[in-house]
Amino acid sequence: MDIDYNNSNISSREQEVLKLVAYEYTSDMIAQELFISPHTVMSHRKNLLEKLDVKNVAGMVRRGFELGLLSS
Repeated sequence: MDIDYNNSNISSREQEVLKLVAYEYTSDMIAQELFISPHTVMSHRKNLLEKLDVKNVAGMVRRGFELGLLSS
């Protein structure tokens, strides 16, 4: 299945969550940092897994770097 990741509509909030995941923040830490509920963080993480077509957090971070959503 070919997916056009540039059109995957990753929101700015999802990008913030992705960045914090890459910095090893837990869902509770992300929730505190972004002033949202842990449940909302889990929803963003689930959406990122789907939109980036990956199976786990390692894949999410790898794809984030591949797509330029994250930088070193």
